[in-house]
Amino acid sequence: MAEVRAKRRLAAILAADVVGYSRLMDVDETSTLAALKARRRDVLAPLIAKHQGRIFKTTGDGVLVEFSSAVNAVQCAVDLQQDMAAANGDQPEDRHIVLRIGVNLGDVMVEGSDLYGDGINIAARLESIANPGGILVSGTAYDQVKNKIKIQFDELGPQTLKNIADPVRAYRVSGAPVVTISPKAAIGKPSIAVLPFINMSGDREQQYFSDGITEDIITELSRFRSLTVIARNSSFQYRDKSVDVKQVGRDLGVEYLVEGSVRKAGGHVRITAQLIQVGTGNHLWAEHYDRKLEDIFVVQDDVVRSVVAALPGRIAEAGRQSARRKRSDNLTAYDFLLRGLEYHNTFDRTDDPKAREMLEKAIALDPDFAAAYAWLAASYTRDWDFDLSVPARDRAFELARKAVALDANDSICHTALAYVCLLEKRFSEAAYHCERAIALNPNEFVGLVIMATVQAYLGRPTDALEWLDRAVHLNPLTPMLYTDWRGIILYMAHRYAEAVELLKCGTDPTKGVLMYLVAAYGQLDRSDEAEAAIAKSRVLSPSVSLLQYAALKPFKHATDLNHLLDGLCKAGVSE
Repeated sequence: MAEVRAKRRLAAILAADVVGYSRLMDVDETSTLAALKARRRDVLAPLIAKHQGRIFKTTGDGVLVEFSSAVNAVQCAVDLQQDMAAANGDQPEDRHIVLRIGVNLGDVMVEGSDLYGDGINIAARLESIANPGGILVSGTAYDQVKNKIKIQFDELGPQTLKNIADPVRAYRVSGAPVVTISPKAAIGKPSIAVLPFINMSGDREQQYFSDGITEDIITELSRFRSLTVIARNSSFQYRDKSVDVKQVGRDLGVEYLVEGSVRKAGGHVRITAQLIQVGTGNHLWAEHYDRKLEDIFVVQDDVVRSVVAALPGRIAEAGRQSARRKRSDNLTAYDFLLRGLEYHNTFDRTDDPKAREMLEKAIALDPDFAAAYAWLAASYTRDWDFDLSVPARDRAFELARKAVALDANDSICHTALAYVCLLEKRFSEAAYHCERAIALNPNEFVGLVIMATVQAYLGRPTDALEWLDRAVHLNPLTPMLYTDWRGIILYMAHRYAEAVELLKCGTDPTKGVLMYLVAAYGQLDRSDEAEAAIAKSRVLSPSVSLLQYAALKPFKHATDLNHLLDGLCKAGVSE
């Protein structure tokens, strides 16, 4: 019997999906369906016809479209995003219908009017990692359109896509009206804090392990977009303290608390956990687990699921499932990661070598451990921040890119790469990875701080302050980092007196903080105070002058750099 071969053809595929569809349906199902129907009729259908495309599959919130030309597919994607943004103009922000779009050129299998194969899957996977309002284009499509269409692209490098064997080159359409997540999006959600689990092992040296378990539970809870989860830094203020539940709730501004304990002995671990409603003091859920140590991630997931199930109302699970991290199967590597984070989180530079030693051991044991690469990159960026060490910055960039390549669903990996991209003045890539980090984990305060940093150096200090406010909302027991950064951004916003009041507060300021303090003094003509700050900065790193330090800051616009240099010169900095 003759073999029946599948029909194939080359096609350009556009995949589009509505961002936050479940949230929109929860708010108002009838209006959402009516709005989607209107957008398909008035916006989508005319554009597809104009660019000679064909819809071959629709879902409740998505569409797959075939084009015979990659140029037509990409131009349709750009027009679609622009017209959707225009249609949102007269709607409340929480009712905006925003798309993600992916475009790929590839071989497809034909069955009747339907299409199958990796040519479609790659477009869909690119769409899933695009930012709200954004467009990602595969390398095969880019190669066909780069000289034929008046659109700017940002190269993002190879992307590891779910269920696609080989990494795919990806390009971001830089002219698309990218919609960033609102800095105020966390307000109004159920709020929860996880207190440090008590170390019951009878060995102070095991504290890092119970801290690591706590931090992992915080991370997993924070992936739920329907929750506001307080950051580790604030929760850990209560470690080794007898706490009053209601007072902690008031301090952190939360409705619920999780507390528990960890006992690690040999190859076994016992974890207890309970969920408390702050207002009443009622225990909504409690459980204990006696498991083998290799089951530790299963226990963490059980705790997270149980906590979420006990919260009143429906907490959406879909976002977390799509953003699951890859965890190491090597428990010794995981243990070294926790030890490395214990040193890293002291923010003491003398602990940095110890942190790197632990993280490098984790990588040696598990070369695919993405989180270890990300945190090692973060360690090296500190050398750049303090000493402007170019080799350290280059090493950080290499490590962060490796981390994202290994796990594109880990927000910390994207955050690490976003910051290094900013240091290298790769502004579009920095913004992209910030947005990916926040989309994957909207409660990760480090990502919010880096977003504020990126916005500041892009010349948008007002936006930067809003992002910083959201970070403080998640981390209310504010570390000096926020105060310093707010002071720096206030200088960028030409609010010099306010900047000085914050920047002079620190007992151990970095050279970067002193640089902006000196510049603010210069703008206010406070020469004596400027001179004292200049002298202090020379002690920190005598080999690098303030002007050299300023010149290497990652400003996108020369006017913003000149604004900083102007303040320094007015303060009397000349070397």
